[in-house]
Amino acid sequence: MTTKTDVEFFLNDFHTKMKVFDIFFENRTKNFNTLKDLEISPSERISVIEKLKVIDYSEGPRKDNMADGPDMWIFGRVVEEEEIYIKITLGDFSSPVICISFHIAEHPMEYPFQ
Repeated sequence: MTTKTDVEFFLNDFHTKMKVFDIFFENRTKNFNTLKDLEISPSERISVIEKLKVIDYSEGPRKDNMADGPDMWIFGRVVEEEEIYIKITLGDFSSPVICISFHIAEHPMEYPFQ
């Protein structure tokens, strides 16, 4: 079971690496549509990710079976009155962190540390 400390360590590593190597956003239709529908700019999306905290944690770590990459972590935040599903990973060594998903949640999310 994932602990608060596990999430704190992940977020610290994620945010530190993001400052050094930047962030790559997967080009997915539902991610784009969320920005458009909620009128969120790309810089606002980055700000939301920079502000992720332990209380925003929902699930993970999960194995990335499709790409055999680093574990994926799921967080959620309310933006423009919509719950946003955010799936992120540390990415490869010496490369940007990755935001796989940033879209309106399709199902209710649970937050074990709220």
